[in-house]
Amino acid sequence: MNKYLVIGNPIEHSLSPLLHNYWIKKNNLKATYDKKEANSDDLKNLIEKVREKNISGINVTVPFKKEIIPHLDRLTLDAEVTQSVNTIFSTNEGKIVGHNTDIGGFENAIKDTKYSLKKKRALVLGSGGVAPSIIFALYKMKVSSVILTNRTKSKAKHIQKLFNKINIVDWGELPEFDMIVNATSVGLKKDENLDLDFSKIGKNKFFYDVIYNPKETNFLKKGKDLGNKTENGKKMFIFQAAEAFKIWHDIQPEINEEVSTLLD
Repeated sequence: MNKYLVIGNPIEHSLSPLLHNYWIKKNNLKATYDKKEANSDDLKNLIEKVREKNISGINVTVPFKKEIIPHLDRLTLDAEVTQSVNTIFSTNEGKIVGHNTDIGGFENAIKDTKYSLKKKRALVLGSGGVAPSIIFALYKMKVSSVILTNRTKSKAKHIQKLFNKINIVDWGELPEFDMIVNATSVGLKKDENLDLDFSKIGKNKFFYDVIYNPKETNFLKKGKDLGNKTENGKKMFIFQAAEAFKIWHDIQPEINEEVSTLLD
């Protein structure tokens, strides 16, 4: 019986076990998928369990997407460029590899909305684990510019070292944009607010939140109330999970209405 895990802190909100176990059952696989709240001290031991084949694969969520890297043998190109890992697997030679499926997850989710990002201005909120993946995907989709803002400016400047084309603005400053992405974890708790004043931005913008549970954060509510297009992170979550599933099981899982409803 192969064992898979998603690790993070917090982890209660994660619907990864629900989705992966659904696909495992659909494909008659002998496997289990669980979630585990981890601390930094647990990371080395968890990777050792993968090395010893006690764990077959791991998904990584906040706050460990960068912190896990020193414990791995190598990174795929996507993980290397973004310095962010959300999927771990072992090769036939026993090497433990970190990969990033968030990039493809976000890109496919935006394509699914039929919204074209070509020559659009994107504003990204937050410099946490998923932000580099979002930025990398935005450039792949031919945006004209990416602006980054974070409460702690030094963290934004660290990401600027990975993507020297991005512009950084102070938190609270809202420059002109066509699309705004909440890449922070603010909103996982229903009473949380980003404390940004969107009253003067106008309409017909695209508000995107990487959070999928709850399905409408205060950020998205505010965007909708102001007459903007909104989308939560559910499709991104499904697409990135499907890519991880394919890596681990060599099966492309079906993404249909039943899968979407499963996560509502």
